[in-house]
Amino acid sequence: MTHKTIKQLLIFAAFITLVIIFSSCTKSNNWPQFRGPYFNNVTTGQNLPVEWGKDTNLLWTYDFEGLSWSSPVIWGNKVFITSAVQVKGEPFRFFEPRPQPEAAADTARAGGERPQGPPPGSAIPAGQERSQQAPPPPPPPRQPDTTYLLEIYRWEVTCLDLNTGDLLWKSTAYEGTPRTATNRGGSSYANETPATDGKRIYAYFSTIGMFCFDMEGKLLWQKDLGAYKTLNDWGTGSSPVVYQNVIYQQVDNEESSFMVALNAATGEEIWKAERDEKTTYSTPVIWKNRIRTELVSTGKIARSYDLKTGKVLWQMKPGGEMSIPSPVPAGDSIYLSNAGGRENPGYLCMVKAGAEGDITPDPGTVANDWVQWGNPQAGTGNPTPLVYNGYVYIVAGRGGEVTCFNAHNGRQVYKEKTGRPTGCWASPWAAGDNIGLIDERGLTTFIKAGASFEVVVQNKLDDRFWASPAIAADKYIFKGAERIYCVGL
Repeated sequence: MTHKTIKQLLIFAAFITLVIIFSSCTKSNNWPQFRGPYFNNVTTGQNLPVEWGKDTNLLWTYDFEGLSWSSPVIWGNKVFITSAVQVKGEPFRFFEPRPQPEAAADTARAGGERPQGPPPGSAIPAGQERSQQAPPPPPPPRQPDTTYLLEIYRWEVTCLDLNTGDLLWKSTAYEGTPRTATNRGGSSYANETPATDGKRIYAYFSTIGMFCFDMEGKLLWQKDLGAYKTLNDWGTGSSPVVYQNVIYQQVDNEESSFMVALNAATGEEIWKAERDEKTTYSTPVIWKNRIRTELVSTGKIARSYDLKTGKVLWQMKPGGEMSIPSPVPAGDSIYLSNAGGRENPGYLCMVKAGAEGDITPDPGTVANDWVQWGNPQAGTGNPTPLVYNGYVYIVAGRGGEVTCFNAHNGRQVYKEKTGRPTGCWASPWAAGDNIGLIDERGLTTFIKAGASFEVVVQNKLDDRFWASPAIAADKYIFKGAERIYCVGL
């Protein structure tokens, strides 16, 4: 065999390998963790619907027990969800989402108290104008909620068949009394999205710990990471991240915050890094760039961790008010944001690969050698931004407003409303030429990807949606408050 022939065969083999890899990526059903395999909420599925409803492209539904705001995940032909089923105690009240002023909505989201005094626009009774010289007395201190001590829950992991919606198995992680309270106005004891590597499924419930099951539902190990008070008892939202046989879990709260790395096969602790943070809700991400692979988290301080040791590689103060959106990796850039609030409209910035030390821009500036650009007026809401084909899209927490920025320089491209959606907690996603978003009333809106704003279509499912969808090659899995919905052609 000649040298030329060998070279041609090697080139052909490399080509076939690339075809197989590309094919497996575009046709894979795997959506293994929060916001997908690459933490970016971008699907490569080629046969996904853009229209659905009660009688259109709705393949199956599944009514699940309990209450949870975690998102579903997919591996192969299996769908995994988590929930906390109340066995004993006073039932949770479901509040009905309703439109409210943006500032008031932001205050409520941040867990803040509403301003005291008469409602905006109301008149002060005659004769009292001059008598109200002194400010009203402060509200009485909030009494701690102890009702949870009389309650019993069953924390479950459920596995469904992706194609039929049939129940494959349901396993109990723990049954007993919660160790912390949860806000009964809208939170749950199962907010964190599970993660899987195809060998095991990992479910974190902040009040009881981390649980590992095999793919057939057998409990393999569990790890108590502590139970801590959170801001106004809203609980946590940081989901586990699994990478190269290690689970990374962010545990931020009002008492003792930390990041921990666990052996995925045994649950043994590999490292633990204390965090000077209070309650946060964002999920850390694995960022693969040309310099290294690192673990990046947000908070009042955004940090990058060495995967093997937990050492902080770089950090910055990103601004904003609440750490709810997650970081978004995109090649050699990563986009960081914090949600806004009553006094702060929300922050968004882009960081370049290779940073070290404190990279916070100097006062009065928004960029430096490592921060390509920053926008303290971006208006970031609760949903994690979407970075797609050169643009960054952010969705407001209320009102259906979408803002598009140039991903390279941060310049605003447009700010438009999609109609009259209510609150939006789920992250937007990209599918082909479209950007999708779903509000809490189940109204899904598709807009055209790119520099021009155009609403393509709107669809409706009758449920309450706070979870982000999981996306297979040709199906969407939406998780409402009452049931799972599979949408496909």
